[in-house]
Formats: sequence, C-alpha cells, structure tokens
Amino acid sequence: MSFEVGLTIAAVVILLALSAFFSGSETALTAASKARMHSLEQEGDARAAQVNELLTNSHRFIGTVLLGNNLVNILASALTTSLLIGLFGEVGVAYATIGMTVLVVIFSEVLPKTYAIAYPDRVALIVAPIMHVLIVAFRPATMAVEFIVRMILKFTPSGDDDAANILAAHEEIRGTIELQTKEGAVARGDAAMLGGVLDLRDLQVADIMVHRTKMETVNADDPPGTIVEELLKTQYTRMPIWRDEPENIVGILHTKDLLSALGRAGWDVSKLDIMSFAGEPWFVPDTTSLKTQLNQFLKQKQQLALVVDEYGEVQGLITLEDILEEIVGQIADEHDTHESAIRLQADGTVNVDGTVPIRDLNRHLDWSLPDEEATTVAGLVIHEAQTIPEPGQTFTFHGYRFEILRKARNKITALRVQPIADVTTAANLERRTDVKSTAS
Repeated sequence: MSFEVGLTIAAVVILLALSAFFSGSETALTAASKARMHSLEQEGDARAAQVNELLTNSHRFIGTVLLGNNLVNILASALTTSLLIGLFGEVGVAYATIGMTVLVVIFSEVLPKTYAIAYPDRVALIVAPIMHVLIVAFRPATMAVEFIVRMILKFTPSGDDDAANILAAHEEIRGTIELQTKEGAVARGDAAMLGGVLDLRDLQVADIMVHRTKMETVNADDPPGTIVEELLKTQYTRMPIWRDEPENIVGILHTKDLLSALGRAGWDVSKLDIMSFAGEPWFVPDTTSLKTQLNQFLKQKQQLALVVDEYGEVQGLITLEDILEEIVGQIADEHDTHESAIRLQADGTVNVDGTVPIRDLNRHLDWSLPDEEATTVAGLVIHEAQTIPEPGQTFTFHGYRFEILRKARNKITALRVQPIADVTTAANLERRTDVKSTAS
C-alpha cells in the first residue's frame, strides 16, 4: 500500500469520525433535558451553561452542524471515489457509492445518534465546549445561512408559531407528568394538582362558578334583624345583597364588616344600615380564563366576584377558593357541610347529584368523561340524550352507563353511573351464576 493510499484512507476515517461527531452532537443537544441542564447550571456547571446557551440560540449550532456534516461527508466521498477510481477504474465509482453509503449510515449516523439518544445529557455536556469553538470558526459561513433562513421564515406567521410553541411546552409538561405518574415517580394526587395548574389557562370562570340558582343571597330591603339572621345561618362569610329582584346585586355583605358595624351601634341590630357598610360588587365576564381571574383576585385583593354573561345578566359567582380547589381539590373547613355528592355503592356503581361538575367526578374517580359540551353530569346526559329524561331511563355513551334516579321539574337531581366494563363484568358473572344454578 502506497503512502498516498494510506494517507487517503486515514483522511477518510478522520472525516467519518467528524461526521459521527456532528450527527451525535445534533441529536444530543436537541434531546437534552432543558430542566436538567438548568438545574446543573444553577449548581455552577459551566458545561451545562454552554448547553443552555446553545439551546437558546439553536439556529447557530444547527447551522454549524449542517455545514460541518455536509462538508466532511462530501469530502470523504470525494476522496474515496478518487481513490477507488485509481485502483479499479470507472467501476470504482460504484464501489465508492456503496462503500461510503454503508460507512456513513452505520458509523456516522445510526451508531452516534443511537448513543446520543440513549445518553443525551451526558453527550451534550461533552460536545458543548467543542461546539462552541466550531461555531466561532464557522461563523462567517453560518451567518450567511442564518440570513437565508431568516428571509425564508419571514413568510411564516410568527404569531401562530409562538402560540404553537407555548401550547407544545404545556403539552410537553403534561406528558412528562403523566409519564412520571405511570412510572410511580409522582403521586397521583400531586399529578392532579400539577395538571390543575396547567388547566387554569384552558378553563373559564363559567366552568366552575356557583350557578345563580345555588347562590345564597339576602334582600337589601329586609329588616336588619332578618338579614343578620340569614347571615348567621349560612356557612359563608360573604353574601351578595340584592334589591327589587334576585339578579340585581347591589352589594356584598362581609361578616367582619357586620360585626364592626354592630359594635359601633352598641350591638343594637335595629340601628344597622346594611348598605352603609356593604362592599361594592365586582362583576367579571363569564368568558374570563381561570388563570386571568386568579391574577385579578390577587391584584384586587378580593376573594369573590359575580359572573355576568354578554348581556350583563348575573349567571353566578366565583371565589378564590373555587379556583384553588381546581388545583388542590376540595377544601373543607369546620363550617362546611359534609354531605357527599359522589357516593360509591357496594355493587360498584356511583350515585351522583346532577349538579356535580364533570371535572370533579373525573378527578375523584380517575374517569375520562368529556366536559367540552357540558359542565355538570346532568348537563352531559341532557346534551347526549337531546331530551330531558325521566326517572328510570338509562343511557350509554362515552363508555359509561347512566341511570336517572330522581328529577325535580326539569332538573335531573340524582343519577347512577357505571363504566361499561364494570357493567359487562357484572353481567358475565350473573350469567355464569345462572348457568351453574341450571347445571346443578
């Protein structure tokens, strides 16, 4: 073997190694955990800081990788083709094409990328310092590439792209939570709370508000003694005050303000002027997102708001506690009533009140009933049945069986719900029992 042939083979091997480096670097840097790199950087790891810098300016390292990878692959192919043509003549072109394809695919693509996917954080920390040097060396060429890319990207809707990136980030976090929950690293209760935080941007106040038919209110024209008596009966510290008609809310009565006013009046209830110390009502649109409303509660330093529709009609009320319950689950204190609206039965069925929110039922039983078209269980049945059912009627949809237990006027007040799988299992057990009885 002549010196020239040996030198050419050595050059090809080095070029293939460089190609493997570029391929593995691209895979490792794009697959590296941003959360892990951020944590290492906070601990003072300089290489992790370099990785984060590369990920922040990803267009730079991608341009360098593409430029370097294509350069070494093309040069390696050219040297191999020249060598084999000199050794075998024109047929050397075919030998070079086949040989380089096999070598590049195995040693410069599949092998380094497989290792990089298996150990992305480790590889990213190793290649980051080298990639920084290459970025500087290739800067003039990559600047030209960046300019061309920017010109092309100007034809894309950047606003939609940003929205898609935000959505992708939320979905990535949600997917990570679900995966860690399945693997046992995150408790199911913790996963529900983390998911509740992510859901705040997708839910509106109308989805979780207390409907106006369930609001506890007082009439501003009632005698002060009657109003005080009503306030003492309720479990709440704040009550809306209406005048002329229940939907005309004119104030919010707070028990602390009431006690202060009673003290100033010498504890003589008849001397109270309720509206003189009632707070101003705060009205919010029913389409406000829970994330926005939570921020508004914190900013306004208030804990209760009245929800109105597009016509200004009061639809219900929402409190800070309602939003927090979407994150941490039901919050109960010593004054709350403890009658459960979701009651598990011995036969595996579940009795629920019609007013139970679908989200609460899903969270309580780990079910997956849809809540896009209706907020409550009764609303879901009416939506799917396209009618107001009567007690005793049963419906099956979305993988669950619904039986109407009670109805008051046009409202479904109680239902029995059971997953179809449980219904099928119970039927099979009953059938096998009947067969055994017949055989006996």
